[in-house]
Amino acid sequence: MISRKSREEIKLMRHAGHIVALVHKKMKEVIEPGISTKELDEIAHQVIRENRAIPTFLGYQGFPGCICASINEQVVHGIPNENVKLKEGDIIAVDVGATYRGLVGDSAWSYAVGKIDEDKQRLMKATEEALYAGIDKMRIDNVLDDISGAVEDVANSYGFGIVRQYGGHGVGHNMHEEPFLFNYRVGDKTIIKQGYAIAIEPMLNLGGDEVSVADDEWTVSTVDGKPSAHFEHTVIATEDGPLITTKLME
Repeated sequence: MISRKSREEIKLMRHAGHIVALVHKKMKEVIEPGISTKELDEIAHQVIRENRAIPTFLGYQGFPGCICASINEQVVHGIPNENVKLKEGDIIAVDVGATYRGLVGDSAWSYAVGKIDEDKQRLMKATEEALYAGIDKMRIDNVLDDISGAVEDVANSYGFGIVRQYGGHGVGHNMHEEPFLFNYRVGDKTIIKQGYAIAIEPMLNLGGDEVSVADDEWTVSTVDGKPSAHFEHTVIATEDGPLITTKLME
C-alpha cells in the first residue's frame, strides 16, 4: 500500500531533505583529487549529526557508511573506504539519507572531480536532465509510468544505457516504501495521488544496461566497465505540483 503523507509529515520530510541538501552542499565544496571516500563519509556524518538528524544509511541492512560513494563505473552502493581516494577526471555519485523525527530525506548527486572528459560531462548532463524530466511528471492523476517514460525518453535521446535492476522508491517513515519506480516504461498505471512521496533516481550508463554486484555484496558496477551517473531527489505530489523535499529551504 502506498502511503499518503500528511501536512505534518511533509513538513518533517522537508526538514530531513534540507539536511540532505546541506550534505550535498558540503560535498560540492570538499570533493577534489586526493580526498578519500571515507573522509567524505565522515564529513557527511558530521553535517547530519550537527543538524540533529540520524544517518539513514548507516547500519541499514548492515551497510557500514553514512553515504554511498560510487566512482566511475560503480553505479550505486559503493562503500566508503579510507584507501579509495578520488583522482582528477573521476566522477563520483554520492547518495545520502537523513532521518529527522522519524521521516526520511534521500538524494543522490554525481560530481566531477577536477576536469572530466566530454563523455562524462554528457552522461552527467543527461542523467540530471532525466531526473528533472521525471520530476515534472510527479503530478496528481498522472501514473507512475509517466515518470518512468520521461526518464527513458531522455536516456534514449542521448543513447545511454538504463540501469534496470535498480530504480526509485517510495519514501517516508522508511527509506524504502512502496511503490518501486522503474526508470523505463513497464506499463505501471498506478495513479499518483496527493501526498505520495517518491525518490526519483535515474541511473544512466555511458555503455550498456548490464550491471553486477561485487564480492562485498554492496557495490554495483557496470559490466562493461564504462562510467555511470546517478541523480536523485525525494519528491511529493501536491496540489501545487511536484514538491522537491531534498533541496535547501529558503
